[in-house]
Amino acid sequence: MSFDQEWVSTRSASTVNVSMRLNQVEPSGGGGGGGGADLGVNQDQLGALGSAAFKLHGQLSADGKHAEASTTEAGTTMTVNGFQTGAAIGTVQKTWTSQLKTLLDACAHISNHLDYTSASHVNEEKDIQTAFRTSQITEFLK
Repeated sequence: MSFDQEWVSTRSASTVNVSMRLNQVEPSGGGGGGGGADLGVNQDQLGALGSAAFKLHGQLSADGKHAEASTTEAGTTMTVNGFQTGAAIGTVQKTWTSQLKTLLDACAHISNHLDYTSASHVNEEKDIQTAFRTSQITEFLK
């Protein structure tokens, strides 16, 4: 079989069970047209995730620094008294503080992003619905 014949055969086989459907605004002015949606945003789930990230941020802010003062003091005291372990404790404390800051930033970013996404999605849906209701394109889709 030549390449051209194989290509024609492959193209024909790939379009056997494919169809195209355009969604449209219902004449009654209701929501979207067509069949079931393949993409959905559940506002309650977004809100729950954002809330969990916000709570985690609050808990980490308070509890993540619980041992900071005593660890710093122990590291300093041991270093002053000539123990090499003191410097290691200081390094552990600096690493912990850095990692905690990164985690706090991530929690804040997730919470803020989900809040923004939720509000943005609602506004975009309203804009799209308004645009279709006021557009003459609906006349062509009937």
